[in-house]
Amino acid sequence: MSVVTDTVLTYLPPKRKVTPSGWTSFNAPCCHHNGTTSDTRQRGGLITNPDGGISFHCFNCGFKSSWQPGRNLSYKMRKLLQWMHAPDDVINKLALTIIQENEGLVIHKQLIELPKFHTVPLPDDAIDISKITEPTKSLEPILKYMRSRGLYLEDFNFYWSPSLGYRDRLIIPFMYEGNVVGWTARTIQKDSKFKYMSEQQPGYVFNLDEQRPQKIFTIVCEGPIDAIHVEGVALLGSEIKKQQELLINRLNKEVIVIPDRDEAGSKLVERSIELNWGVSMPPWDNSIRDVNDAVLKYGKLFTLHSIVSAVEHTSLKIKLGAKKWFG
Repeated sequence: MSVVTDTVLTYLPPKRKVTPSGWTSFNAPCCHHNGTTSDTRQRGGLITNPDGGISFHCFNCGFKSSWQPGRNLSYKMRKLLQWMHAPDDVINKLALTIIQENEGLVIHKQLIELPKFHTVPLPDDAIDISKITEPTKSLEPILKYMRSRGLYLEDFNFYWSPSLGYRDRLIIPFMYEGNVVGWTARTIQKDSKFKYMSEQQPGYVFNLDEQRPQKIFTIVCEGPIDAIHVEGVALLGSEIKKQQELLINRLNKEVIVIPDRDEAGSKLVERSIELNWGVSMPPWDNSIRDVNDAVLKYGKLFTLHSIVSAVEHTSLKIKLGAKKWFG
């Protein structure tokens, strides 16, 4: 056990419980410092790692802090200890001890940096559909497709291009910090061999710009249409890249993963457990394969409510839910 873990455990409140998955739950001390009501439901979670690291996650206000061997004591870990009423001299001594222990220590891990995205153009002649005043016959099938997927112009800035290679595709821009950094063009033809044509940069997470500070949680989906429906983000696949993990964790919100009902989705659940992210597998009808199906059957409001209501954070409950979810 590390000196950091020893110190944190020393100042834990006496009223706490340990879950079967190894989390220690207690009333989180951070909430009223972050603009939310004080926690009285033991929404603070602490877990230690085999390598000596330790992680804290508040499922009430979204505050997170962690420490791994080889790192110095972070600002957030200092704040957590202060809120747990650890004296300043204890915290300062701990920080000094860590620095001394790190001297000469070589960590053989590749440093992962936050990705940087450059702006890219949309496909030739791409037009914001909401700004088209007189729809053409070529655009009508796109609008019909949008209605079939439960998509509306006020949901997102959808684009369309009359150019030959794109006229039968719905174009969804990839935005980051207000700039277009990529796009995907989804065909409306059921028999097309190429469902998507995309321009995507490594590490990108769709719809991050819409994760406003006032949001308590972020719903993580696989595809962009699902994310648009629930105002969440999309991985643009079923694999969580390291840079995507960093971007999502940087939001400092409760993360709720909603997997598709397929083999790739089951692997996404396994990775979410490793990252200590919440997973939601609502009691939807067995015919529902993803968020879009749920929205078409139940409506957006009920779908969103069912996702948030069904979230689980403990490994055991997630694994039990996955057996039923994936069949």
